[in-house]
Amino acid sequence: MNEKAEKNGPEKLILLVEDNPDDEELTLRALRKNNISNQVVVARDGAEALAFFFGDGQRPARASADYPQVVLLDLKLPKVDGLEVLKRLRSDPRTRMQPVVILTSSDEEQDRLRGYGLGANSYVRKPVDFNQFLEAARQLGLYWVLLNLRPPVPRET
Repeated sequence: MNEKAEKNGPEKLILLVEDNPDDEELTLRALRKNNISNQVVVARDGAEALAFFFGDGQRPARASADYPQVVLLDLKLPKVDGLEVLKRLRSDPRTRMQPVVILTSSDEEQDRLRGYGLGANSYVRKPVDFNQFLEAARQLGLYWVLLNLRPPVPRET
């Protein structure tokens, strides 16, 4: 997992779950180009994404106050696919309300139905054209990082 130096506090963290290095770099570049300078943590497979929230034996579970503003989740991931990651996030009371945007190249109707059925907040198909991708990243950043209010942090029991 790649964690860059934190600049804006945990409430403005973005978790990017992406296994393709080219798509990872394109997403990071598009966010930077649109002046979205939030800390981005990259998980390169579904197991890393789940470990980010729940720990993995080496790291403890993350405190709810340290959850990201939004998760940008690819679907086609090694180890644990994106839909399973979403299912596990929604099945745990600590992460049930975590904002999750599926950001994928898949335009399959079945993927959209399953994604929304499992509780995705949004489904965005990655544009192939770089300028369109920049615009999509700009809009995602503006809405999910600047405008959207994160759910209240659940009280730890």
